[in-house]
Amino acid sequence: MKNNIHDQVSSYYGETLQTSDDLKTNACCTDIEYPRHIKDILSQLHDETMSKYYGCGLTIPTNLEGLRVLDLGSGSGRDCYVASKLVGKDGHVIGVDMTNEQLKVADAHKDFHAQKFGFANVEFQKGNIEELGKLDIEKESLDLIISNCVINLATDKKAVLQGAYDLLKEGGEIYFSDVYSDRRVPQDLVDDPVLYGECLSGALYWNDFLTISKDVGFLDPRTVSSNRITIEDEELMEKVGNINFYSVTYRLMKLPKLESDCEDYGQAVRYKGTIDHNKDAFELDDHHLFEAGRIKTVCGNTYMMLHDTRFKEHFDFWGDFSTHYGIFEGCGGSAPFNTENTNSDEAAPCC
Repeated sequence: MKNNIHDQVSSYYGETLQTSDDLKTNACCTDIEYPRHIKDILSQLHDETMSKYYGCGLTIPTNLEGLRVLDLGSGSGRDCYVASKLVGKDGHVIGVDMTNEQLKVADAHKDFHAQKFGFANVEFQKGNIEELGKLDIEKESLDLIISNCVINLATDKKAVLQGAYDLLKEGGEIYFSDVYSDRRVPQDLVDDPVLYGECLSGALYWNDFLTISKDVGFLDPRTVSSNRITIEDEELMEKVGNINFYSVTYRLMKLPKLESDCEDYGQAVRYKGTIDHNKDAFELDDHHLFEAGRIKTVCGNTYMMLHDTRFKEHFDFWGDFSTHYGIFEGCGGSAPFNTENTNSDEAAPCC
């Protein structure tokens, strides 16, 4: 069954789809307004690289200069070439894809983009993203892994995330967009080749995704952005019924000391405004925006995500982990018992 799905996906993206206009939903497309510097890079890419792009969301984070990057399901190479420009001549970008037709497109334009950018730092490997350990990449050698609407096409999502975790350095991250559902998708829809190829029926229920992520070691998944997917094709709409699908960008950081909840240690940070194209503010996720020059209290996990990663030089830090003040108000969970004081003279019974 697994190999059959892999063959269906390869056929759908290698033969059925000729351009992004052939897609039946917007699951693999995006109306996101890209920052000006990203638009400038996109304008330099080869026409075929752009037309064969089927991704969803924006998978290009900030502060990439000099990084080693892997793109899962790199397709036509669009995101690889954007990352190539951003990491610069001292960085390196690897794209992995299992579709021969897509790899042919990506490889065909390496020289074109090298001439545009003034350096060559991109390579493409054929492989299955469920078997990242078989790639010609050393463990714990990558700073960043990106992926654009691809992991939902894998039959073993946990294997993908585990492989990504193993390849990342400590302090590295996987920053990716993908499709998620608001409930578990029935098997008869999973078996539908068009729904699967359109990145719908292979989608994980969002709560299962969080469980799997934490199981492999990504202990505090952070949502960067999310949008509901619309289905224009009436036949597909009737098939999915009441299931809702969402395009979501997540960042998962490899930080083994992260806690299951946001805990308060009395810590604070201040963004220096020194990340390129983020002079006024830096957005870690959809709940954490750091304005330049403004001191902001943070939970222990957020402190580590800034202090123990490539973002450290761009922040000032106060505090440590020596004193614990309980759950971080407004961010973590709540105590599982009644915390209100009562004036009753009658003590509560024990057990």
